[in-house]
Amino acid sequence: MTTLKVWDGFIRCFHWFLVVSIAVLYFSIEEGMIELHFVAGFFTLALIVTRLIWGVIGSKTARLSGLLHSPRAILKALKSPSESLGHSAPGSCMVIVFFILIITQLVSGLMSSDGILTDGPLAQYVSSDTIDFANWLHELNFDILLYAIGLHVLAIIVYRIKGKPLVKAMITGSKELKADDSEAKVTKASWPAWLIFISLLVLLVFTWAKEPLTYLFS
Repeated sequence: MTTLKVWDGFIRCFHWFLVVSIAVLYFSIEEGMIELHFVAGFFTLALIVTRLIWGVIGSKTARLSGLLHSPRAILKALKSPSESLGHSAPGSCMVIVFFILIITQLVSGLMSSDGILTDGPLAQYVSSDTIDFANWLHELNFDILLYAIGLHVLAIIVYRIKGKPLVKAMITGSKELKADDSEAKVTKASWPAWLIFISLLVLLVFTWAKEPLTYLFS
């Protein structure tokens, strides 16, 4: 067995930032803190867009192409799990589901409106029927997202019982692999991802997020 760095710094921070931002999104909407909800949403938007870009140009284990597996490969991995450099085939499916749900949540939120005081930044560009649909989808999709998170947590617990500490790997970035399964280097320096993320965040702060931020800090 050999210990190999499989998750770069941005991927690990992305995972935990996403956990925190979803928690803030849930808390803020439950407490009626709509400005905080929007700010957390814009933060999540910058995070997910950076992750998608990094999935094209980033480390081997960050690549979106590595998440694509055939149904046969997924069934085989479920029947006889084996260690992999990045996400397993079933784990890759879960990641894709999360991407779809989070992107759906973000896009619907950008087009949503309460019809009184609060509008998403894209609401002015779409019809009232589209806004009504976005409101409905935003609420429904978040419930689905919560169920998906519950399933994800359950899977982590099951894998931990089986002796595979997925959480530890996402903290340290390293996995123990068989020597013949390892490679010399699978991660890249993640500073380009951070540069993209900060640039997107600054852009959002001075555009869509300017008003809710001003309200929060006034």
